[in-house]
Amino acid sequence: MELSRTHFHREAFVAHANAALTPKHRLRLARLIVDDGWPPSRAAEFFNVSYRTATKWAQRYRDEGVNGMIDRSSARHSQHAKTPQPMVRKIVHLRWKHRLGPVQIAAKLDMPASTVHAVLVRCRLNRLSHVDRVTGEPA
Repeated sequence: MELSRTHFHREAFVAHANAALTPKHRLRLARLIVDDGWPPSRAAEFFNVSYRTATKWAQRYRDEGVNGMIDRSSARHSQHAKTPQPMVRKIVHLRWKHRLGPVQIAAKLDMPASTVHAVLVRCRLNRLSHVDRVTGEPA
């Protein structure tokens, strides 16, 4: 990805709704700072981005070169472990038979109430009105 550093145009460089710079313009910004010795504040003003953004891209260029300018995924690096099926059964059983809420179930099973709630939502049992009062079965 070779870019000319001698001819600049001031215009809006937006690749998508949240992008301040495209990969091509990140490279131009970084090269101005790293290779041409521009102060980060001046380069940031020129590209209409913050000082912090300018220094971030310059540092990434120093560390990774041209490949550091491409977009990265914003997805998590790891996925949380799914609640084991036997534990899901216990949660559902306590909900059906004893009509307990997430906090009470969590206390009995020694686990976070937010996890219990997430399981109940997945099983569509997050509201007691979804559980039949007489039989305890899903309504």
